[in-house]
Amino acid sequence: MPSTTKTLYFMSSALMTAISVGVMGYGMSTQWAKMTMECARGGSGLFNGTAIITLELFNGNLDRAFCPSFGSIDDFQVIPKLMETGVTPVALYTLVLCLLALCLLFSACSILISLYNSVSNPYETYMGPVGVYTCSSLSACLSFTVLIIFVVNVNVTSMAEDLVENFSEAIPVDLRNKSTEMQLGYYLVIPYTVLSLFAIALIYMYDHAAYKHRREQQRPTEDAPKEIMMY
Repeated sequence: MPSTTKTLYFMSSALMTAISVGVMGYGMSTQWAKMTMECARGGSGLFNGTAIITLELFNGNLDRAFCPSFGSIDDFQVIPKLMETGVTPVALYTLVLCLLALCLLFSACSILISLYNSVSNPYETYMGPVGVYTCSSLSACLSFTVLIIFVVNVNVTSMAEDLVENFSEAIPVDLRNKSTEMQLGYYLVIPYTVLSLFAIALIYMYDHAAYKHRREQQRPTEDAPKEIMMY
């Protein structure tokens, strides 16, 4: 049976990871970005309309005023609609979803390994601290990658413009002055990353303390005179 200290550290690590999964799960269910553009009927030069796109991970909303018609509100599924526009935006968006799924998978593995270590004493393999280091590190790295890819997709690519043009019913529109505001769902990836790193720190603290304890137990034997060691 593991010691009380080991159980406490690994249970705390599992709890931190479970909280991070809850944070990520809530973030994936809420809004991630809002993009606003000025809009004019193609060739008119009069930018008196607006188009506002609000994105969740799987669903979106487009609110148009004089872009090009009087006004309309359209709800859509993000991936199918992006497939009607361009290759790059849908590829990056799909990559974000895949990376988020992998984050949750590795977090689940980290929780299981931590719980296993809290009730048993496995060898120093992937089922020990190494497993927690690996899974939680991958979760943190992949979630940080999500932050970069998503913000590049909504700011650098023409995803927003392509979506508006796709809904304009074949009427050409001119768009300018796109501004993007990241929403709660995007920012909740940050505490997920931090909590994953904190879970690693807890296991490292235990592993370091256990290593020092083992060294202290070995030191009397190492420091003993050779004459005593012979008997």
